[in-house]
Amino acid sequence: MKEQYLSPEDEEKIRQKYKAFEGSQEVMDFLSSIFKVLGDPTRLKIIYLLSLSPLCVNDIVDLIGMSQSSISHQLILLKRKKLIKSEKDGRKNIYSLDDDHVLSLFHEGYNHASHRLEEKND
Repeated sequence: MKEQYLSPEDEEKIRQKYKAFEGSQEVMDFLSSIFKVLGDPTRLKIIYLLSLSPLCVNDIVDLIGMSQSSISHQLILLKRKKLIKSEKDGRKNIYSLDDDHVLSLFHEGYNHASHRLEEKND
């Protein structure tokens, strides 16, 4: 007989919650795609900059130091995943984070990475 940590009652509660989680395949697929998009250093830089202020593409180009076409491509990917949004101001598109959830995702990931690297260096 295999030894288990969970009591039968706790196992059943977890099993029910897991079935509900597993049943939301569309949410899991979208979440996975969000993490894939966030897995690029340039896109993380853009998210960070937009967490500080709404910016136009030229601002981002100047701050990051990449070509406009490269930045525009990254902005399209972030916008498709609803991580950022844009608003017209005359002829310019002004980019900003889509909502506070994006900021929370970024900050939690950044804080976790910083924490782990600090531990590693101690």
